[in-house]
Amino acid sequence: MFDIGFSEIMVIGVVALVVIGPERLPRVAKTMGHLTGRMQRYVNEVKTDINREMEMADLNKFRQEVESTASAFESSVRSEINSAEADFNSAARSMVDGVTGDPHDPTGGLAAPQAAEPVSPPHRVHY
Repeated sequence: MFDIGFSEIMVIGVVALVVIGPERLPRVAKTMGHLTGRMQRYVNEVKTDINREMEMADLNKFRQEVESTASAFESSVRSEINSAEADFNSAARSMVDGVTGDPHDPTGGLAAPQAAEPVSPPHRVHY
């Protein structure tokens, strides 16, 4: 993070020893260590939060791309189905018209089915 070499740390240590004194230097060093650790944890949390937000933005962008692709695919499939259905219906109409010759005949030129004759139940013979 900072470009501090060993010689600079030694100069800071000697100055701290002279200014603070040998009795309070261990407590000050301990406090400085705690503060440095807290600062590093805070910086790491901020980095993690920023990375998480960037990943969420990327995932949302990817989700939108997938949704748009899926909707385009769905609309193309629907149009193909509608086209195939229209082709099938026109082919069926032309086949019916070819058989009957009259496109307005509701029976399609076929005779109405005859009702079946009722069947009587078999007679039982008792011996």
